Amino acid sequence: MNELVECVGVGKTYDAVKALDGVDLRLPAGRIIGLLGPNGSGKTTLIKILTGLLCPSEGTVRIDGKEIGTQTKAIVSYLPDKMYYAGWMKTRDLIELFADFYADFRRDRAEKMCQALGIGLEAKVKTMSKGTKEKLQLILVMSRNARLYLLDEPIAGVDPAAREFILRTILTNYSPESTVMISTHLIADVEPVLDEVIFLKEGRVVRYDSVDNIRSVEGKSVDEVFREIFRTIPIGGEWPC
Repeated sequence: MNELVECVGVGKTYDAVKALDGVDLRLPAGRIIGLLGPNGSGKTTLIKILTGLLCPSEGTVRIDGKEIGTQTKAIVSYLPDKMYYAGWMKTRDLIELFADFYADFRRDRAEKMCQALGIGLEAKVKTMSKGTKEKLQLILVMSRNARLYLLDEPIAGVDPAAREFILRTILTNYSPESTVMISTHLIADVEPVLDEVIFLKEGRVVRYDSVDNIRSVEGKSVDEVFREIFRTIPIGGEWPC
């Protein structure tokens, strides 16, 4: 199987605290992969290492056979968990920015999706609702012909209709040569689109499996398995009846 992402013994330490600890992963192309875990499990740290925004404290990372650098950054499209665009910017400004910055950006696709959603090219970011901002940010990220899409909490804080659009956009705008990694807490919402899942716990990969295998072998949903792995028991014993 052709590997798009390879992580070997990847660790990241902040002031003696290990955010990632010996992460080994080999991810193929043509998959939508859920990166799942509670707060503090290392999801965002792993994503930022893959984007090149952070350097690992130990281990090696390769994307499409290349070490993290300018070549990998050119084929990775990243959606952060917080919007970073200035409020004065218009939709048109952002499209121009992405078109200038990324050689693989498809301007026509971005403009068509904005038109379909009623997002005006002259609309300013500061006048948009949270859901519209999330949609616009995703449109820009998914309008690239990237090999690896890294989406950090793409559906957090938006209404169900916006979530449906976001997931549909992800499904229809990546190619078989590309992989999408989605970090999220909303397991049940994203489960229908996932091919594989990675469970991160305290900086370690505790399970990497296909969704089909989980359902066929264990007869459980990904959400049920997530709850089992990350179930919290209070100090002193079981939850009271």
